[in-house]
Amino acid sequence: MLVIGLGRFGSSVARSLVQLGHDVLAVDERPEVVQRFASDFTHVVAADSTDTEALRQIGAEQFDRAVVGIGTDIEASVLTVLSIVELGVKEVWAKAINAKHARILERVGAHHVVRPESAMGERVAHMVTGAMIDYIEFDDGFAIARTRAPEVSWDRTLEETGLRAKYGVTVVGVKRRGEDFTYARPETSITSSDELIVSGPTTKVENFCALTHR
Repeated sequence: MLVIGLGRFGSSVARSLVQLGHDVLAVDERPEVVQRFASDFTHVVAADSTDTEALRQIGAEQFDRAVVGIGTDIEASVLTVLSIVELGVKEVWAKAINAKHARILERVGAHHVVRPESAMGERVAHMVTGAMIDYIEFDDGFAIARTRAPEVSWDRTLEETGLRAKYGVTVVGVKRRGEDFTYARPETSITSSDELIVSGPTTKVENFCALTHR
């Protein structure tokens, strides 16, 4: 895996990839940063990632997937994505710092654009309200959330509660304290201390999770 830009985001991605058992070629233009991470990743090199030829010399075109973690220097971010796309890397992930940056990255060929600060901000906002324990929203208006079982579901089976028909969400699973995670079935019973994994349209998931505060 090729990771370019060893700031907080890029280095975190690279470290996680190594922990998952992947070989990582980490690239940064700053020699002091390369030296700092020299023993952390499979290979760490100093190179100007905006220079297609420099990337070719380190074998960047041999990778099927790349992550561009450059954020604050938008010009370097865009030129780097353009360079690795020109080298034929099949799947390019890139970090953006705002919506306009994201649109530019997509136009120059990034296959996946992430805005970690924005995404985490939305996630934390949902969690801070107390309605959700964890939350993931997808681009197409679909969300998955972990929430406490609302009172309307206590001491009843999922079939009896009819949550899907009433609230438009699907209960994927149930986690009971001290027990293993259970995939939800119509006969699955819910108690007041259970946590539910629910999925569905974002607005309906949010409304369902808000039931815990009513």
